[in-house]
Amino acid sequence: MANALVSIQIIPKTKNGEDTIPYVDAAIEEIDQSGVKYEVHPLETTMEGDLPELLSIIEKMNTRMTELGCESIISQVKVFHKPDGASMSELTEKYR
Repeated sequence: MANALVSIQIIPKTKNGEDTIPYVDAAIEEIDQSGVKYEVHPLETTMEGDLPELLSIIEKMNTRMTELGCESIISQVKVFHKPDGASMSELTEKYR
């Protein structure tokens, strides 16, 4: 059972000021390849899983940005950790 929700907004700084959307797409691809449940929103992506695994994915996202030539990366991260279980649907259920 998942014990955390982690939202991330990744902001890569490119060498020549290129459009960052292809870089953000590559970061989201790292999440997709991990197999964790996630939702993409306009300003951030939220993942659901075990906290250590989700933090590892963030590390992979940042590594991917440097592999693509980004000079620096800002990762704005929000963490909801509930050891006895956490889910996106449970947290937003009352709004549906």
